Amino acid sequence: MNYEIDKLDKQILTMLMQDVTRPYTDIAKELSVSGGTIHVRMKKLNELGVVKGSQLLVNPTAVGYDICAFIGVFLEKGSEYKEAVAQMRQIPEIVELHYTTGSYSMFAKIICRDTQHLRETLNEKMQTIPGVQRTETFISLEESINRQVAII
Repeated sequence: MNYEIDKLDKQILTMLMQDVTRPYTDIAKELSVSGGTIHVRMKKLNELGVVKGSQLLVNPTAVGYDICAFIGVFLEKGSEYKEAVAQMRQIPEIVELHYTTGSYSMFAKIICRDTQHLRETLNEKMQTIPGVQRTETFISLEESINRQVAII
């Protein structure tokens, strides 16, 4: 597809990133275009993969998950990556997983109820995956910044 994201697309995306529940009609009014224009643009941005859906964000602490940790994962061999990822997809506490350069083969973000839950997730789930040589854990004390990429 030959579609170039223009200023209007960027304005629409910026407004929806601030409040995904904002009605298209409100956005259209503010940008002086029709509601249909917003709808068509968003459909096109979805088809192109620029927009990857929408989601409801739950505050983990509000539902009893008080520990956020980052886990550096060392694999025995790089060839074990795909299978390790398949196994880690089955661990609900892992909310992000990245294939990385540097010291770690992978870097995971996990959310747990408490330190006991964190220990169980590490010892009984992550470290038992074939190919995982060892892990290194960093507990987050506070999330200072959490934002989307700025569309300029």
